[in-house]
Amino acid sequence: MTAPDRLAEPAASEEERAGQDHFDRIIAEDSRIEPRDWMPAAYRKTLTRQVSQHAHSEIIGMQPEANWITRAPSLKRKSILMAKVQDEAGHGLYLYSAAETLGTPRHELNQQLLEGRAKYSSIFNYPARTWADMGAIGWLVDGAAICNQVPLCRASYGPYGRAMVRICKEESFHQRQGWEILYELSHGTPEQKQMAQDAVNRFYGPALQMFGPPDGDSPHSQQSMAWNIKRFSNDELRQRFVDMMVPQAEALGLTLPDPDLKWNEERGHYDYGALDWNEFKTVLSGAGPCNVQRMQRRRQAHAEGAWVREAAVAYAAKMAERAAEQTEQTERTDRQLIGA
Repeated sequence: MTAPDRLAEPAASEEERAGQDHFDRIIAEDSRIEPRDWMPAAYRKTLTRQVSQHAHSEIIGMQPEANWITRAPSLKRKSILMAKVQDEAGHGLYLYSAAETLGTPRHELNQQLLEGRAKYSSIFNYPARTWADMGAIGWLVDGAAICNQVPLCRASYGPYGRAMVRICKEESFHQRQGWEILYELSHGTPEQKQMAQDAVNRFYGPALQMFGPPDGDSPHSQQSMAWNIKRFSNDELRQRFVDMMVPQAEALGLTLPDPDLKWNEERGHYDYGALDWNEFKTVLSGAGPCNVQRMQRRRQAHAEGAWVREAAVAYAAKMAERAAEQTEQTERTDRQLIGA
């Protein structure tokens, strides 16, 4: 930056300097930033992007599972899967609400998704081909989500961290559901076990990619960790996940599709093979197997739900009008009593 550039920069006001000092102290104390607190514009922008993309992922993530509700193999399975999809809708609600506290209205966040200006997790652009995929999604995808999201319960932004507490509790049930589906299949007929293995083969690599690109290629990770939004880097979380899933796969009687997967005594962790980051970038850019289908369905649902949103706005206006009339009536009565 040249001297003229520095001279052209507006000096921070006393209020901004005080706000920055307070923000820095809160972060240093590992405490919480709340919506009314001063925060740097970059912190607000980073959180809005992360929390809204998390919300988008929950909403888009309903699609592959909702598609299997009517085809689940029993009434019990249908009811459990339906409850899980309802949970995901609730997670989206919590997260959109948290994102709104940062100053961007929900309708604008939703519009960003509908117009393709916002991203969501790449994992939801893969098709769920068999019932076993419901197990793989629950065990692997929700397992990766838990590994990534439990540290977010301690995120420095209060509304986000508090939303994550409930979300993680519910996600733990979702992973258990996936485990149970795969366990039943892997201990069933040879055909059922093969179906479970095929589902794990399909979702294992994309599940590892859910943690984001390698640390050296992640543009936001280091700053998010400095702000205590994230607690661990992408690669640290990915390693935790691999270490967690290997013994679980052994208990299921299934194998993880990685010939390079082996225990490293010196590191105290499992070594694992390279991931296909070109595929990750392709899917994230909108050219995955189901990107077009997922967005078409989201736009369709948004259009079909217009009457619900309009009715809700009309109802809210009507209730506000009644409340105003009631207040006016009360005040008129009070004036009459005082005059009497």
